[in-house]
Amino acid sequence: MPAQQTNYLPTWTTERVEILKKGLETGLSCREIAAQIGVSRNAVIGKISRLKLARDRTDLARAAKKEPTDGRRPRAAIKRRQIIVRAPPREPDRAALDEPIHNGHTCSLFELSKETCRWPISTPGAADFCFCGNPPAEGLPYCAGHSRLAYRLSTQR
Repeated sequence: MPAQQTNYLPTWTTERVEILKKGLETGLSCREIAAQIGVSRNAVIGKISRLKLARDRTDLARAAKKEPTDGRRPRAAIKRRQIIVRAPPREPDRAALDEPIHNGHTCSLFELSKETCRWPISTPGAADFCFCGNPPAEGLPYCAGHSRLAYRLSTQR
């Protein structure tokens, strides 16, 4: 039985490898290099790895360390959620869970602010759609009543 002939064209020619190296030197992203060469981004990443090439990380490190412009810490909300979740489990007060939430301060999307509860009421797009509008609990986007609904601990724990 004769060996099968394959029409194998090498993906990584010397010209393509040179384009890859020049792209790395100029600071192009792997996606941009891949578009120039005509291969996938993963092919470029794999070739960089196989050739043991290194990207100059000083520009990337500087870009990653940018401070937020509004002065807030970017992970404050994540830390707040972790504190809520790590709180010691307690027996839920059934009366408090069943207590109705007063919604006398409803507001529209344009009236929302940091001083209003952002809990949606009704279905978006419906004529009666609005937001709660009550004063929010400290550090949370919802009022005390809606925070009880939003931050319930899982019963599987």
